[in-house]
Amino acid sequence: MEQNYNYKVVKQFAIATVVWGIIGMLVGVIIAAQLAWPALNLDVPWLTFGRLRPLHTNGVIFAFGISGLFATSYYVVQRTCQVRLFSDKLAAFTFWGWQAVILCAVVTLPMGLTRGKEYAELEWPITILIAVVWIAYAIVFFGTLVKRKVKHIYVANWFFGAYILAVTILHVVNGMSMPASLTKSYSMYTGVQDAMIQWWYGHNAVGFILTAGYLGMVYYFIPKQAERPVYSYRLSIVHFWALIFTYMWAGPHHLHYTALPDWTQTLAMVFSLILLAPSWGGMINGIMTLSGAWHKLRTDPILKFMIVSLSFYGIATFEGPMMSIKTVNALSHYTDWTIGHVHGGALGWVGFITMGSIYYLLPRLAGQTKMYSVRLIDVHFWVATIGVVLYIAAMWIAGVMQGLMWLAVNSDGTLTYTFVESVKATFPYYVVRLVGGALYLFGMLIMGYNTWMTLRGRETPVVSIPVLKAA
Repeated sequence: MEQNYNYKVVKQFAIATVVWGIIGMLVGVIIAAQLAWPALNLDVPWLTFGRLRPLHTNGVIFAFGISGLFATSYYVVQRTCQVRLFSDKLAAFTFWGWQAVILCAVVTLPMGLTRGKEYAELEWPITILIAVVWIAYAIVFFGTLVKRKVKHIYVANWFFGAYILAVTILHVVNGMSMPASLTKSYSMYTGVQDAMIQWWYGHNAVGFILTAGYLGMVYYFIPKQAERPVYSYRLSIVHFWALIFTYMWAGPHHLHYTALPDWTQTLAMVFSLILLAPSWGGMINGIMTLSGAWHKLRTDPILKFMIVSLSFYGIATFEGPMMSIKTVNALSHYTDWTIGHVHGGALGWVGFITMGSIYYLLPRLAGQTKMYSVRLIDVHFWVATIGVVLYIAAMWIAGVMQGLMWLAVNSDGTLTYTFVESVKATFPYYVVRLVGGALYLFGMLIMGYNTWMTLRGRETPVVSIPVLKAA
C-alpha cells in the first residue's frame, strides 16, 4: 500500500506560526508604546505592562517560535527519514494541545496568575499540560526516527532531537512546585537555589529552543533553498556536540554580582566565552553553504531571510559572551543593552530563520511552486530588516548610556545623575524602538496576507513517500 507524508499537521502549525506571530508582536508593540508613554496602561489592570510583558514573551517564544519548530521538525523528520509521522493521532494531539496551552496563557497572564519566573510564568495546571503535550511530541518525533527507511540520521534531526530532550529536562526541573490552589503555587526551591535553577532553565530555553531548534532549520532549509550541499558536514557534527555540551553551563552569567557563589558566576562566564567558538562555527557553516550560489541572494528573498538570520545569530552569539564578562556586565546588567541583545537574537535570528523556513514550506503545503507574491516577501524582508536595526541600535545606545549614567559619581562619591534623569534621557530611544517594532509587526502583517492568498482555496497536497530499493 502506497504511503503519504502527513502534511496536514505541518500546515496547521505553519498557519499557527504566522497567526501567533502577528498577535505576539502586536502585544510587543503595545508594551513598547507603554514604556514610552506610561499613560497607555489606561489604568486597566489586565492591560498594564506588568501583565502584558509576560504575555508578549510567551506569545513570541512559545506560540510563534515553538509552533514554527513543530511545523519544521515534523516536515524535516518525515522528509529525511522517508517515512510518515509515527502517529497521526498523537501529532494532531500535539497541535490542539499546544494551542490549548497558548490560549490558557492568553487568559491567565493578563489576569495576573503567574509563578513569577521568567519564561516559566504559567501556573501548575498549565505546566502539566505542557509536559503531556511535550511527551507526545517526543514520541512522535523519535518514533519517526526509529522507523526511518534510511540508516543515516541527518544532522538537522540531531538538533531537533536535542532541543526536544533538553526542554523536557528543563521544564520538569524548573517546574517543580507546590500547589496552594488551582491558580497559585510556590517553587520547591528557595532563595539563591531558586534563582540558580531559574537561570539554568532560562538561559537554556534560549540555548535549546531559540538556538538548537532553529539550527535544525538552518541545516535543512538553507541547503534546500540554495540547492547546495551543507558546506561542511563534519563541521556540523562538531558544531552540534560542542554547542550542546557547552550551553548547559552558561546560565548563571545572568546572576553576576548577586548572592550566587563567585566560583559559579566565574564558571558560567568561562563557558559563555567558550560558546563563541561553536556558535560562530555553525554560523560560518550555514553562510558558506551558499558557496557557488551567492548570486541567488539578488533574486531570492527567502534566502535573504535565511542568510541574514545567520548574520544576526553571529552578532548575538558574539555579544552574549562579551556581556557575560564580569567587567562588561557591570555596565550592561539591568540596562536596555540586554533588551537590544535579546531582540537582536529574537527578531533577527529566530524571527528571520522561522519566516524563511515557513515561506519555504507554505507553497509546498498548498501544492504550489512559489508563494502568492515573491515581491511581497522581498518587501517583508526589507521592512523587517530596517525594523530590527532601528530596534537594536536604539536599545544598544540607550543601554550603554544608562550604564554610564548609573555608574557616574562626583568627586565626593555622590551619584552624578538621579535615576529619573536616566529615564528621561532614555525616552527618545524608546520611541525609536517603538518605530522599529511597528515596522517588524507590519512585515508580519504582510506575511499574513501572503500566507492567506497562497493557501486560500488550496487543499493540502498528497505527497507519496518514495520507495527505496534495497542495497
